[in-house]
Amino acid sequence: MKPRLPFLFFILSLSFSACRTTSNPSTASVKDVMDGAVTRLYKTLKPEQLDTISQAYVLQFLTEAEKTALATRYLTFDVDVPVTVSLMRHQEQKVLPFWLEDSGFQKTDQVVKNEEYTYEVWQKAFPAGKIELGINGFDKHRPVYFISVGAQKPGEKVAISNVFPTHQTLDTVRVGAFTYHDWSDLTLTEVPESLRGQTLFQTIRGRAREAHLVGAFRKTISPSTDQPDQVLLTLSGDPRTTMDVQWRTSVPVSDGQVKYWQTGTTDTVTAPATAFRMEDRLLQNDRYANRFTANLTGLKPGGSYGYRVGSTSDKWSKPATFKTQSATAEGFSFIWFGDTHKSPDWGAMAQKTLAKHPEIAFYSIAGDLVSTGLHRDEWDELWQYSGGIFEQKPLMPIPGNHDSQDGLGAWMYQEMFSLPKNGPKSPDVPAEQTYAFTYQNALFLMIDATSPIEAQTAWIKDQLANSKATWKFAFFHFPPYNFEEDYAGIRKEWCSLFDQYHVDMVMSGHVHYYLRTQPMLAEKPVSSPAQGTIYTISIGIPSDHKVWPDEKYAVIRHKNGPLYQHLKMDGKTLIYQSFDQEGKVKDELKIVK
Repeated sequence: MKPRLPFLFFILSLSFSACRTTSNPSTASVKDVMDGAVTRLYKTLKPEQLDTISQAYVLQFLTEAEKTALATRYLTFDVDVPVTVSLMRHQEQKVLPFWLEDSGFQKTDQVVKNEEYTYEVWQKAFPAGKIELGINGFDKHRPVYFISVGAQKPGEKVAISNVFPTHQTLDTVRVGAFTYHDWSDLTLTEVPESLRGQTLFQTIRGRAREAHLVGAFRKTISPSTDQPDQVLLTLSGDPRTTMDVQWRTSVPVSDGQVKYWQTGTTDTVTAPATAFRMEDRLLQNDRYANRFTANLTGLKPGGSYGYRVGSTSDKWSKPATFKTQSATAEGFSFIWFGDTHKSPDWGAMAQKTLAKHPEIAFYSIAGDLVSTGLHRDEWDELWQYSGGIFEQKPLMPIPGNHDSQDGLGAWMYQEMFSLPKNGPKSPDVPAEQTYAFTYQNALFLMIDATSPIEAQTAWIKDQLANSKATWKFAFFHFPPYNFEEDYAGIRKEWCSLFDQYHVDMVMSGHVHYYLRTQPMLAEKPVSSPAQGTIYTISIGIPSDHKVWPDEKYAVIRHKNGPLYQHLKMDGKTLIYQSFDQEGKVKDELKIVK
């Protein structure tokens, strides 16, 4: 899928962040109803019963006012003339939306198709005025319905206003139009003549989550407690003098602080932390948890520090250590992973890296840290399997399509990390998902490839044009050179800048294999790293590829993971190595400037 389109933040009606709800049934939103229903289900049913919920049970469980809200407040708008609304419903959705037939929609013999799905067309005539439509269903059927609107009188124009959700986008029904904002390659291939030219309401697959109850409830392997855990270091400021610390507790722990000291001394400094109450309402054994962030400042360059996190409740983490960047250019190293997908196999490998490479300055992950970025239980698995390596070395990640999933953005990813807020000044590029930082003599461009490409180009150019760094690296999830998906837009917009300003290496993931290209310039191989950019892909989990076509630009490839990469810079010398889970070198490269 091409990462060209802005993500639509329909979170105003979703279930994933804590906010005030209303008890007034005449104004309750879909989110209000579902929040209340889930709360009552937890009180009514045993955990094992939650897994047996069906639509029939849900409908008898809800009040009539709640069912009315779910049938009328998912999508609303006004029209100025009588219209026919055509609702395109995926044929393979097993259970009809409960309100569809009762509200007067009738199934026609028409179908709409794209490359993946076939949709049956349901229609209903409406007078001029307000139109109210209901939820996609109580399942999580990702190919959610979409609609078109056309005047009943031939040739008459329809003015559409007061659309909810307010970020809803409109297009025209035609072959080639896309319907899902998080899947812009998926376009309509077959459209009945009677629907062509009508107003198309585009959508996002994430709307399937808004009323998800059937098969919805999950458990985390590590519920939060009053004991701080998931301690994590990141960098949001100058790596010579600052360090950020994040951690988790249960909700009753409302305050947090870090006690830290320079190793070899007894002087302890206390820094306060801010808390964010994170909700995953379908996480039945840990719906709410607190995430804390503390920003440590005024540290000494090249200093070694001990620290622990806790609160006035006198529950504290075990002591850990970190080191700030040296004030002198003494050289440094770092490790990066391709997709990790909260895998225990990745975790077993990752835990070995710190013993093998204790000198590293930080870690990075090139996107897809987890498989479903809005499921907090998956983040809990990621932190548990990492074995605490990130409480000793900062993690500087970027999001992948699984972290920023189904068009809903990556808000849970954002709340996990404290990262630089120096990215593009664009409303389409969320803060901390694209950012830059300099470590000693190296510039790191950390780019969110799931956000619009063009919205980040000027920022990338500015960062490169104004950097005096010896080494320049770019991290983003979607690889410009691979055999599975064509990212021509990225090559055109970003790789041309890498050519102009000579970025040394690009690190990506997504396609689940390992690749190192020849140095590339203007999309063609060149003879020396001094002339072009080397593009790498890696994978942090087990993988295999049965289809394995040639890639003429490739120097070395591996079908299988997991792998990790270690880079060491010493002045104008770079040593790059890729290792497997047993510590065997699978690829290596030396560049001298």
